[in-house]
Amino acid sequence: MGTWKTRGLRGSGLEELLNVSNDIYKNAGIALIQKIPTPITPMEIDKTTRHITLAYFDRRSTVDYIGVVQSIPVCFDAKECAEDTFPLSNIHEHQIDFMLRFEEQRGISFFIISFTSRDEVYFVPFRDVYRFWQRMEKGGRKSFTYEEMDKSFRVRKSREVPLHYLEQLEAYLERIEEYSEAQDY
Repeated sequence: MGTWKTRGLRGSGLEELLNVSNDIYKNAGIALIQKIPTPITPMEIDKTTRHITLAYFDRRSTVDYIGVVQSIPVCFDAKECAEDTFPLSNIHEHQIDFMLRFEEQRGISFFIISFTSRDEVYFVPFRDVYRFWQRMEKGGRKSFTYEEMDKSFRVRKSREVPLHYLEQLEAYLERIEEYSEAQDY
């Protein structure tokens, strides 16, 4: 089992923005998206602050979020990247397997990736990540670059919704047939 020691909260800023956005979507009756907690067993607790300082992961988590948007089942994972190259090692094989099976059941899987050095966030369809994953498995790059991203899926930030990723989900759904023809899995 893996362990968690303070650095386990990487990406928590992105997740906080997503949590606020999801609450706004829920309150507006647009979507119901839940954060899936990572199951841990605390091993050390700071008695003065009552914060967990060391924990073991109980089992592998699948994705960060799961829910439904206007009758469409969705699941996604939130990732942050400080460079213009996103290492595929930040995604685990069991996550790829879960998302692939989720899509086989007619759900929509995707990633929300924040390129922190650029202050840009993107909706990345699972199909794109899966293509990069397959390239890696065939001996190719173990990452994908910012340049390979579909820039039309940049997530807009606003005062109303901190990360309005449902706009990009809608754009993707409008183009899903085009994606299906270009990529087969």
